[in-house]
Amino acid sequence: METARVLLCVLSVFVALVSERFMVLASFSQSLDSDFTFTLPAGRKECFYQTMKKDASLEIEYQVLDGAGLDVDFFISSPSGKILFSDYHKSDGVHTVETEDGDYMFCFDNSFSTVSEKLIFFELIMDNMDADEDPDDWKEYVHGTDMLDMKLEDIMDTINNVKARLGKSVKIQTVLRAFEARDRNLQESNFDRVNFWSVFNLIVMLLVSTVQVYLVRSLFDDKRKIRT
Repeated sequence: METARVLLCVLSVFVALVSERFMVLASFSQSLDSDFTFTLPAGRKECFYQTMKKDASLEIEYQVLDGAGLDVDFFISSPSGKILFSDYHKSDGVHTVETEDGDYMFCFDNSFSTVSEKLIFFELIMDNMDADEDPDDWKEYVHGTDMLDMKLEDIMDTINNVKARLGKSVKIQTVLRAFEARDRNLQESNFDRVNFWSVFNLIVMLLVSTVQVYLVRSLFDDKRKIRT
């Protein structure tokens, strides 16, 4: 009985220490990725702002999912107002910026289109946003590591490796969903066009057939008057 109590105490201490480490490591591994899908009306321009730190990295990827031409104008400017990248009539694009302190502006412009609105998807990936924090600050939260002889550095490396792989998988799946949505919209548009022209051709064929039958019958009509 006494042995069981000792084992339970050791197990509880182990679980408490491991859970504390996972909570601390998770607090330093928050994701800084975000994505957004919106509708850009015809003749309009929409701008977004993202606050960045110095020596960080901002990557933006966008795709036009639906709309005539599947194209849009895009540009991104620095906090000083300098245009860093610009695209014209593109359906997708990827840009990476080494940032400084301030608000970065990126805009999608559909002013060249007077009729068609555009469905646009974009994703922001921000790296090194916690550069001001000491990467070893998490160690001050750890106590009693000698009693369990655990290598916390290995645990942190493993968790960060898993997080990086999961984050990469999420990014790939998000991009694939965007491509799938664009392809589906394109297929539905082609389907509607095929149906429209099929019905139009059918009506024309019926009309032409009717005219031909009438003309052929009119050739055999005897319009001479018969005297009795």
